[in-house]
Amino acid sequence: MDTQRRLADLHAMWRIRALEEKVRELRVGAEGAIVGSVHLSIGQEAGPVGACTELGPDDALFATYRGHGWALARGVPAEGILAECAGRATGVNGGRGGSAYFTAPEHGFHGENSIVGAGLPIAVGAALAGRFDGGGRVALTVCGDGALNQGASHEALNMAAAFALPVVFVCENNRWSELTAIEEMVGEPELWRRAAGYGMAGERVDGNDPGAVRAAVRGAVARARSGGGPALLELMTQRLAGHYIGDAEQYRAPGELDRAREEEPIARLGRELAEAGVPAAGIEDARTRAHAEMEEAAAAALAAPLADPETAKDHVYA
Repeated sequence: MDTQRRLADLHAMWRIRALEEKVRELRVGAEGAIVGSVHLSIGQEAGPVGACTELGPDDALFATYRGHGWALARGVPAEGILAECAGRATGVNGGRGGSAYFTAPEHGFHGENSIVGAGLPIAVGAALAGRFDGGGRVALTVCGDGALNQGASHEALNMAAAFALPVVFVCENNRWSELTAIEEMVGEPELWRRAAGYGMAGERVDGNDPGAVRAAVRGAVARARSGGGPALLELMTQRLAGHYIGDAEQYRAPGELDRAREEEPIARLGRELAEAGVPAAGIEDARTRAHAEMEEAAAAALAAPLADPETAKDHVYA
């Protein structure tokens, strides 16, 4: 075990967990600093932590509306994310995007999208542009399991394969397509097998292990960058929160969340580090530093002024 790498992964995952917990607190707490629909990635932290270390500064990342963790792992400042979620003028988009729509292209994060599956064709466009401009850019796009049933997703996968475009499709299979089990929606629940039908590489990955994700994304990015075409990676994980804040989660079977909490990435990696002889203080330090950072970021974000409604038409073009 590369202990330092794994400790860094633990801290990075705790940063995402602490960010999402703070978002939830600001959404449901007495302050009501965040309004509107919010989708949390609690339990899915290993995917962005493992994947984003394999992206270069010019590569393009596209996320779903459950994208806070991907943005943070890509290098978007926590204060800017929290300020954006809270509608502050200092948010990464000046308070215009909110939880589900913000973007930070200066960090290689080209935005969330609340249209299910819409990130796939947009990423194909970025990959096509990368081929034309000769920049060697790879696009990586994230979608949920249900999004692979969208027509636009099929078109994106087919075009990427037909033209051998440098794009990596990452499916975060958290087992629930909103409120419906993926097994009830498809004939073949191993979604990575669809890759063969398009003529691209495909792989199912332990989405609760940042090291496994890192290795899979590293191979897919290298292949795409060298002209080998796209890949479809299915990351097996499970969200520990509802589909959205306020979801009653009545669709879950008794005991499901208890089992999921045993295998979620932070708990699992903490156990592995302890078994490898890492002192408890070192493991706890990863959590403590992450929460302290998010408390500070939230305080700074909430101290900023709200976005000015008079600027609502700025950046809008007919």
